[in-house]
Formats: sequence, C-alpha cells, structure tokens
Amino acid sequence: MAHMITLFGKPEPTLLERLKEAAGKTRSQLATQVETLFAGEKQIDPQLLGQLERALLAADLGVRTTNDVLAAVREKLERAALADGAALKRELKAQLLSFLPAPPASPNGAPDPVPQVIFMVGVNGVGKTTTIGKLAHRVRAEGRTVLLCAADTFRAAATEQLEIWAQRAGIEIIKQKHGADPAAVVYDALAAAKARACDAVIVDTAGRLHTKSNLMAELEKMKRTAAKVIPGAPHEILLVMDATTGQNGLAQAREFTGAVGVTGIVLTKLDGTAKGGIVVAIARELALPIRFVGTGEKIDDLVPFDSATFVNSILD
Repeated sequence: MAHMITLFGKPEPTLLERLKEAAGKTRSQLATQVETLFAGEKQIDPQLLGQLERALLAADLGVRTTNDVLAAVREKLERAALADGAALKRELKAQLLSFLPAPPASPNGAPDPVPQVIFMVGVNGVGKTTTIGKLAHRVRAEGRTVLLCAADTFRAAATEQLEIWAQRAGIEIIKQKHGADPAAVVYDALAAAKARACDAVIVDTAGRLHTKSNLMAELEKMKRTAAKVIPGAPHEILLVMDATTGQNGLAQAREFTGAVGVTGIVLTKLDGTAKGGIVVAIARELALPIRFVGTGEKIDDLVPFDSATFVNSILD
C-alpha cells in the first residue's frame, strides 16, 4: 500500500478529491445536466442531444469539440451502441479523454536535467507570479532545491510579489533593479544555480511590453541567454492561463505558443468558474498538455493535472 502523506495529522486529499473540489462549479452544472437528461428510461433522441449540446457549450468545451463529441455519440446511436445514460456518460468520458494530450515522457527514462530551467510565460493578470510561488513550494516539498529568477523587470510590482512568495516558501530569489535587462537577470540566476548546485530555477517573465513583438523578442533573447549558461535550457516553458477567461484566453495563448515554444499549460482559477470544459478546449486547440491546475489561494493549491481524473471530476 502506498504511503499517504499527511498534513497536520490529516490525510492529504487525493488528486481526484482536489480536482473535484476545484471543478465543483463545472461538475454541478455539467454532470447534473447530463444526469437529468438521461435519467431513468429516457430514450436518447435528437431533442435530448440538443440539450446535451447546450450543456457542453455552457461548460465552455468550444464549438469544435462539442460538435465532434456529438458526432461520435450520434454514430454510436446509429449502431445501437448506446443503450442508456450510463453508456452515454462512458462515451462522453472517452471522447473528452481523446482530446487531452498526455505530457511527454522523459526520453529513454533519462533523469531530469540539473538544474532544470523552467520559464513561466503569460499575459499579466492570469496569476503567473502566484503560480510560480506555488510551483516553487511544490519543488521544495519534493526535497529539491529551487531558485527564483525575477526577470519581469518591467513591472516593479512583479518583483515585489515574487519576493513575497519567495519569503513564504523559504526560497532564494535573484533580482536586479527595475528596468534591468531581463536576459542579464536570467544569466545571473542560472550562473548562481550552477554554482550552488540547485535542482531547479523558475524564471518569471514579462507579460506585457510596449508591443507584442517586443515581448516575444525579449523572451527569445532570454532563451538564448539561458542556453549559453546551461545547454538545453530552458527545459520547460509553461504558459499560465486563467480558466475564468474561457475561450477569450485562447487567442493570447496562441501568440505565446507560436512564438516561444511553449511545452505545457498551467491553468489557474479553475475553482472560480463553471466553465471548466475550457481545459479540454485549451489542450486540444493548442495541442499542449495541461501540467498543473490551480485549485485555490493557498500555497499548496497547485496540483498535477491528470486527464482521467479531471474528466471523472466533471462528469461524476
């Protein structure tokens, strides 16, 4: 039996329990509607499918994904392969899972690079700095050493925020004065991490400059600098997105993914929306795995994303 970590004498909630809590608003809307639609001996007919379509769109799955799910359901109905509501729910789960990319495995089981360099990108206001603090706390809780890099030098408040999170987590931060060259801060942080044999470096980046092209050019410069100090860096570029912005956040996300080689998504504020279907829409539209999900305001409210657990959390 696996060892269960305890916090203050209480068993730590399971991943399913935490995701269910975070996705509670979505589950209460989507799962309840699905249960109501197909309760008892109701026949699955076009009228019911129309109601299912509205429920899926209301959960922010997006038009494309909703249409594909309904097409698969209709095909099964034509083959008489969906006998009841339970069978329909199984089919819904299978369809949603098929749209969620899995995180890439380490090649040949290779260990993580040391130090592992993680760039955090995203527009201002999505919770990027808070997410960095939570992620750093997770890394430290795993017994690894981590260094924070305050490379968003264009907003003085960003560095101040990051310092607060660093103090909460008991983690050192590398910073320079307001307006300094972000690439220079990255250089200092990675050189320090090498000298101190740190396991990980998490880099905060600007969410907005004078123009989008300036922002993307600055990020590219930081990537080149990182690779000069530590070959192969950055090893991860995680895009932080706000679940409450729904489909509107996808356009911004595409700009980052197309320009700077994003490797995964961190979705914040999932607990604040009934439109948790955006998780599926984001993963599918951007062809990127969701790595972590924010489940609340506390420092440990960041959980690894698991596709099957998430789908169960919104439909059961």
